[in-house]
Amino acid sequence: MKKISHIILCFLTIFLLGFNFQKTSTPNTYYQVYLDDEVLGMIESKDALEDYIDKKGKEIKKELGVDKVYLPNGLQIKKVTTYKTELSSIKKIYQEIKKRRPFTVKGYQFTIKKDNKKDKIYVIKKSTFKKALESTIRVFVGKDNYKAYINETQNQIDETGSIIENIYIDEELSVKAMNISTDEKIYQDEEELSQYLLFGENPKSKTYIVKSTDTVESAAFNNKISVEEFLLANKELTGINSLLYEGQKLKVSYLNPKITVVVETHTVKDVESQFKTEERYDSNKLVGDDEIIQNGENGLERVTQKVRTKNGVTDYIDFVSKEELKPMVNKIILKGQKVVPNVGTMNNWQWPTPSGFTITSNYAYRRHPITGRYHLHPALDIAGLPYGAPVYASNNGVVTMAKYYSSYGNCIIINHNNGYYTLYAHLSAINVSVGQVVSKGSTIGRLGMTGSATGPHLHYELWVGGPPMGGGTNINPWTVHR
Repeated sequence: MKKISHIILCFLTIFLLGFNFQKTSTPNTYYQVYLDDEVLGMIESKDALEDYIDKKGKEIKKELGVDKVYLPNGLQIKKVTTYKTELSSIKKIYQEIKKRRPFTVKGYQFTIKKDNKKDKIYVIKKSTFKKALESTIRVFVGKDNYKAYINETQNQIDETGSIIENIYIDEELSVKAMNISTDEKIYQDEEELSQYLLFGENPKSKTYIVKSTDTVESAAFNNKISVEEFLLANKELTGINSLLYEGQKLKVSYLNPKITVVVETHTVKDVESQFKTEERYDSNKLVGDDEIIQNGENGLERVTQKVRTKNGVTDYIDFVSKEELKPMVNKIILKGQKVVPNVGTMNNWQWPTPSGFTITSNYAYRRHPITGRYHLHPALDIAGLPYGAPVYASNNGVVTMAKYYSSYGNCIIINHNNGYYTLYAHLSAINVSVGQVVSKGSTIGRLGMTGSATGPHLHYELWVGGPPMGGGTNINPWTVHR
């Protein structure tokens, strides 16, 4: 009886042990599913899970125009050999993954890098980014100009003209193929991507109702944007001289470019050389009793320059050469001398640089070439002249500042004792001192690029009613020079 009980006990023990551990006599090959190192379960076939995920991804494939949906990033399926036979269903594993992580599709990540900042853009096709990039470049270069540059069909310069020598993106661009998570913004439309490259993720825009007195230039100024950006937002306007009508609805959009389109051109142009006014004094004449004894005539010069623009804004001009085509004739005025010589005239101002210059920035709203912020540029930027070219006092007066001053660099301020002050900035050299009386047309400094400047030029301001940064009002220098 004891022997029979012992046999039954051994049989039950073997049976129960075999049941609890569910082992087979030979090991099986299965697949362990991990999500970020956490085990989700074990399945019989890796291919079956991938096929199931693809089958369930119909909406993703339709929305993104892809042929296949893939495993999420961070999901791993590892082959294991085990005696265990407990398996998870494909459906259960799929549902667990779906709750935790979005699936992926094959595509490309483009990275725009500048100053340690990275902007990542996702597309299904490389061509989408390429076409969007070309569309963005055409905005700043012009459709016809870009086409001629790419096809090498630009008109060569005969006597005057301009030719594009180089176009490039200032930022570092890189691309890699990858599985893109479907919760990322994935661009499929090149026009949508081009708008992002131009205006950013949440573009700022508004509608402007044209007034009866508006011009393109004044409308842009009133909305604190550049003329170029105003034209860009309103394709129906062909240029700065386009006619506007009262009540017309125009769009005001504020650029926030993700890339910097750099264009380098070789330019040859004929520029009027403004005549100088020579003053002769008669001690018997009273102040204001002026007599013109010779009229002035502008000359003509052929100027060659290398010009660089960034997103349509000129930020550097390199002087190459200058050829006189027609000499200028100075204007001669006989002036009364019975006056303190440090008082400037009210109706005859001297241009502060030699001829052959180019105005790169007017007294207007613009995007700052260094900070990228919108601001009122309160001066004329006069460039295109050789580095170290003379800078002239635009009227008689007394020097009140002659030193390096903040972002102005080497800076001179003159009090003309007639209610006006002038400011000359970014100089390479200062030739006057505080308290010195200067005469109109005398050399006070040399053109340079000290302070916050992207290239050699003269930053020229006009103030009235008080000194700069000391109670005066900044006004457009063209007020006295036109």
